[in-house]
Amino acid sequence: MTRTQTFIIFFSIVIVVYGLINTYIYSRGLQTISFGSSLRIWFTVIFWFLSLSYIAARLLERIALSWLTDGLVWIGSFWMGAMAYFLIILLAIDLLRLVNYIVPFFPDFLTRNLRYTKQIVALIVIGIVFLTVIGARVNAMFPRIQTLELAIHKNSPLKELNVALVTDVHLGTIICNSHFTRIVGKINSLHPDIVLFAGDLVDEDIEPVIRQNLGETIRQIKSKYGIYGITGNHEYIGGVEPACKYLVEHGVTMLRDSAVKVADAFTLVGREDFSIRQFNGKQRKTIVDLMKDVDTSFPVILMDHQPLRLDDVVDHGIDLQLSGHTHHGQLWPFNYISQAVYELSWGYKKKGRTHFYVSCGVGTWGPPMRTGNRPEVVNVKLKFEN
Repeated sequence: MTRTQTFIIFFSIVIVVYGLINTYIYSRGLQTISFGSSLRIWFTVIFWFLSLSYIAARLLERIALSWLTDGLVWIGSFWMGAMAYFLIILLAIDLLRLVNYIVPFFPDFLTRNLRYTKQIVALIVIGIVFLTVIGARVNAMFPRIQTLELAIHKNSPLKELNVALVTDVHLGTIICNSHFTRIVGKINSLHPDIVLFAGDLVDEDIEPVIRQNLGETIRQIKSKYGIYGITGNHEYIGGVEPACKYLVEHGVTMLRDSAVKVADAFTLVGREDFSIRQFNGKQRKTIVDLMKDVDTSFPVILMDHQPLRLDDVVDHGIDLQLSGHTHHGQLWPFNYISQAVYELSWGYKKKGRTHFYVSCGVGTWGPPMRTGNRPEVVNVKLKFEN
């Protein structure tokens, strides 16, 4: 099966699932409106406009980017977040109804006038989802500083290294210049020695990044030893070569299965994203090949976007691996799924002599909101000692 066929099958499954979820929410909402009421028409038009906005935007973007496509992306992205919580709440309600059908426990005032009860419940559900979306959006807009202090027991001309780790920015239509400027402000407030972008700096298509001149905002980052980045799966989704070219032109040194010694004091290693095979049909270098010419007597920091197969990294002279990708689910309760998939979904872990940190990221993908965690810029304070 070719990559194109695989993509078509995957995309078709996503569309079908998306359609079924929206049809379920729509049908449950329609049940609360009386037959013959003009509200049924308004509800239908508004509901399907919201639910189809994102798909319409992505299709129209292939023709041309405009204020219309931007607006539809924003509307559709917010709807995806709202849709998730409508689905969770409605499934919980239907589960309670099923239990009540088997073992009746609903009080009389709920069952006396079912139409009225449904309407009140509908208003409560809409209110809960609306407040959740607003709160989650506010949470996503203001990243925090997460501090990680580690000691690496290797000799280095440097005694300390102040690192700003930033993952999963997803620059594009949603993470626009005003939002990214706040992120850059957080980075610069740390007065970092080095800035590391551990993948998914670009969301997908590079065109919205170019149109907003976000590269100039990248240039505003101040760092003693420079800015380094690696590819993530989203750079590959949108076109990895144009994305990397743009980032390099605006001051980001991209490490693509390569290593560089910084300040003659430590080595920085960057892996190609795990998805390279899916998109380019190529294999990224193994850890053994990548570390073959690295002097491990000096501290070694590895960036790998997706925190997969942590055991492969241990015992190769790597002192610290920095990753992202997971968003730690981004929206509650999807953090539990992320924890089930990844050995380390968010936070710190040590295996053997290797320290690992997975960031939940500073941006958003899909819904421009977070409920499972706060976005973060990670201040990694390293001490090098014997």
